[in-house]
Parts: sequence; structure tokens; C-alpha cells
Amino acid sequence: QVRLVESGGGLVQAGGSLRLSCVASGSIFRINLMGWYRQAPGKQRELVAQITSGDSLYYTDSVKDRFTISRDNAKNTVYLQMNSLKSEDTGVYYCRAQAGPLGFYWGQGTQVTVSP
Repeated sequence: QVRLVESGGGLVQAGGSLRLSCVASGSIFRINLMGWYRQAPGKQRELVAQITSGDSLYYTDSVKDRFTISRDNAKNTVYLQMNSLKSEDTGVYYCRAQAGPLGFYWGQGTQVTVSP
């Protein structure tokens, strides 16, 4: 089992920044991929960024050059630094961990609201 707890969401004006954190606990040694997803109202959940155990990175096109995913293994934490936020970045942000044969795990989500 893997437990994920997100934090760092909030209300910010367009152009501002937020940093999301996702703390993992449990069978973390099995985690080989962690990602940040978001779900805007009325839309499907989408992958925003992900990082592998080998530090390979992926970003969806709409956040490239604005968002940065990183991790601190000592703190079992993955971060999503979000700069130059836009109103279209509004949504609930979820952390997901792929833990090999254990499958996928989701956090509870954290709300990000960007005002115009």
C-alpha cells in the first residue's frame, strides 16, 4: 500500500506561483513513477507532469516552461512548482504513484484556483 497526501493548493492571481507537495508513505520503495494530474470543472482528469525513478521528466505542452516537477527522496516528497499561472490552470490537482505490482495510487487532491 502507498499513501499520498497533497498540499500547497490555494487561490492565486494570474501570473502568480504556487508549489504543490505530495508526501508518500507506505511501500514507497516500490514507486517507480510519480505524476501530477489535474481536473478542471467539467473536464476529464489530465496528466500535467511526471517524473520517473530515473529522473526522466514529462510535461504536457500547456505547462512547459512554466511548471517544474521535482522530488526529494529524503523527504519522500514530489513537488510541482507552478509559475506564471493562468486561469486555465484552475482545477483539482492530484498526485499519483505507480508502485510496480501494487498498481496505482492517488492522493485526495488539492484545489488550485487562479483568478483573472
